[in-house]
Amino acid sequence: MTASSASSPALRLSATSYPGAIPGVVLPAYDRDKVQVGVVHLGPGAFHRAHQAFYFDQLLAKDPRWGICAVSLKSPGVRDALEPQDGLYTLAQLDAETTFRVVGSIVEVLVAPEDPPSVFARLAAPTTRLVTLTVTEKGYTLSAEGGLDETHPDVVHDLANPREPRSAVGYVVEGLRRRFLAGLSPYAVVACDNLADNGWRLKAAVVAFAGKLDADLAAWIEREGCFPRTMVDSITPATDDALRARVLAATGLEDAWPIQREAFTQWVVEDVLPADAPDLASVGVTLTDDVRGFERAKLRLLNGVHSTLAYAGILRGHETVFEAISDPALAALARDLMVQDIIPTLTAPRGLDLAAYAEAILARFRNPEIRHYLAQIAWDGSQKLPFRILGTLTEALEAGRSIERLVIPLAAWMRFVALRAKSGEAITDPLGDKLAELGVAVTGDARTDVSAFLALEGVFPHALAQNPLFVAAVEKAYAELA
Repeated sequence: MTASSASSPALRLSATSYPGAIPGVVLPAYDRDKVQVGVVHLGPGAFHRAHQAFYFDQLLAKDPRWGICAVSLKSPGVRDALEPQDGLYTLAQLDAETTFRVVGSIVEVLVAPEDPPSVFARLAAPTTRLVTLTVTEKGYTLSAEGGLDETHPDVVHDLANPREPRSAVGYVVEGLRRRFLAGLSPYAVVACDNLADNGWRLKAAVVAFAGKLDADLAAWIEREGCFPRTMVDSITPATDDALRARVLAATGLEDAWPIQREAFTQWVVEDVLPADAPDLASVGVTLTDDVRGFERAKLRLLNGVHSTLAYAGILRGHETVFEAISDPALAALARDLMVQDIIPTLTAPRGLDLAAYAEAILARFRNPEIRHYLAQIAWDGSQKLPFRILGTLTEALEAGRSIERLVIPLAAWMRFVALRAKSGEAITDPLGDKLAELGVAVTGDARTDVSAFLALEGVFPHALAQNPLFVAAVEKAYAELA
């Protein structure tokens, strides 16, 4: 290589340059010129590009009807990065051996506030059969009770200006309205955010919104609309300059916005999609009549053990999940919790081997390429622990099983709160101020400290907090963590 060629700028990833990527990079296995738009996706952030777009990239090798029109509801950032790249980007799958894949399933990126007519045209097109969303829980504009939040500023605006929506719900309804008037069948709406019963909640919000505008439209959506519940899972660290440099070195192409995620990925969809929906099962999507069963397994086995490693790991001086699971004592605790304490409380949904799932989770924790910080997992413990741990623990108590290990994450959380409070560090939690005050006041005495924490009624149900077996077990674990 000459000095001049060594200093020349790298080619930008694009439709013309990607075939020249360094050998070993996985390239689209289909002719992008023949791809049709069959999916409109609202909210094309990192997770969508690491997850749903990855599945459709595989599907396009078998069926060209399922290209994606990605719609940004707010920012033009994704469009500005991907448009010069013809929608292409690199996905780095991080594992013991990292692989790089050029994803070509996004064939169009629109910014809704800049071009509403183009978004509406895509939503109303007969070829559009699926609308998917990753807009975060807040993007569903739901109230605390779970219904449509009619006081949300975007909802207020959209109800007053339904042809100029700002919210995801507003766009979904306007697209459905246009199909209704055109005599087309509704598209299936697939929520892909981690929100329990996400599809059902979104349908209720959409029907409520439509009902404010047109009773016949609302009745049509209620009767014919398809809003499956889903579960998604894959750790997707943020893109940084280190990733851009790594992608350039591995592919030979400059990518303005590559994406990285762990190799593991999971997409579970309620098996109610219409007959003309894409064949998602053929590319590894799990279709099931028991999404809640998968959610429950994930919540207890993955999230519950994550929280355990977070609090116990921080107390032992670790920073990341990888460090924590590399600690033999914590690794043994994690496995025993899963196998002996959590799996006995679960009924496996069809298609899920709980023992294999637990082993897959432990393997994910041991992935050296993922720096998942314990401090971040530790956020919002007062809200997470009741769902991640207390359900399992309560069922174990009722069944007469040991709760010796199940109380460890609770005792570790209490010690963590005291540690943070006494060092003056902020506690990221809706009850942060109250927990800081409590953490400063505790003395280290197991009986009085645990009693003070168990008095947090928003965290610990009264009946559980008064159960002598539970209290004694927490006090014992708390004292042993000193």
